Amino acid sequence: MPVLLTKRHDGVLVATLNRPDRLNALNSELVDALAAAWDEARDPEVRAVVLTGAGRGFCAGADLRQAPDGRPRPGGLRGSYNPVMLAMAALEKPVLAAVNGPAAGAGLALALAADIRVASTGARFVPAFVRIGVVPDNGGSWFAVRALGYSAAFEWLASGREFSAAEALQRGLVCDVVEPDDLLEATMARARALAAMPGRAVGLTKLLLNAALANNLAQQLEAEADYQALAVADSGRNLARAAMASNLARKADSDAR
Repeated sequence: MPVLLTKRHDGVLVATLNRPDRLNALNSELVDALAAAWDEARDPEVRAVVLTGAGRGFCAGADLRQAPDGRPRPGGLRGSYNPVMLAMAALEKPVLAAVNGPAAGAGLALALAADIRVASTGARFVPAFVRIGVVPDNGGSWFAVRALGYSAAFEWLASGREFSAAEALQRGLVCDVVEPDDLLEATMARARALAAMPGRAVGLTKLLLNAALANNLAQQLEAEADYQALAVADSGRNLARAAMASNLARKADSDAR
């Protein structure tokens, strides 16, 4: 059985972590499948991505049965997790996480890497790293400090304390909490709305906001000017294609008469 299921709906690629017997814990095969999913998501026909988990968990983190330190092989973090997280962050598409259950350790980092998170009432957010004597990885430190600010992120990650879905909502880690049966559709509704936006504006906005975390004002103004040029050029091409299609339709109608 595939460890990652992908399916497209209305321009939205749904990627489902599919190791429910292990709470979708990450092993080498699943890490490779995620890398392939981000490659698939670069298809222009894909306008948004929804990431979720099969069964009762989102992702329990690294599969500790795979190796003594729990890290996929070969290459350790640099050869496994890191390229996948960089590809996810660089994707010019919105990524929405439908967090259906526990998101722990590296699985928590995977959820935090999404642009939007929607949680079921049964979701739990567990920074389990310190509990086993290791530091956050999979980008967890980078995403947590940007989501919460330094002090709140440090208190959370250094204590290993889990957040319920309600507390995650209160702290702004998720944008909504819904009943488990409503989770996927609620997340898909947001994804479809983003996918329906014209041109490249949504994807470029994602990249622009990511750049803002490192840029000073002058650098960000330059980035805005560059991305605006890309957005306008793409809108112009779309308008030209629409006008051509309209002209062809009118000609076909005229010929039919």
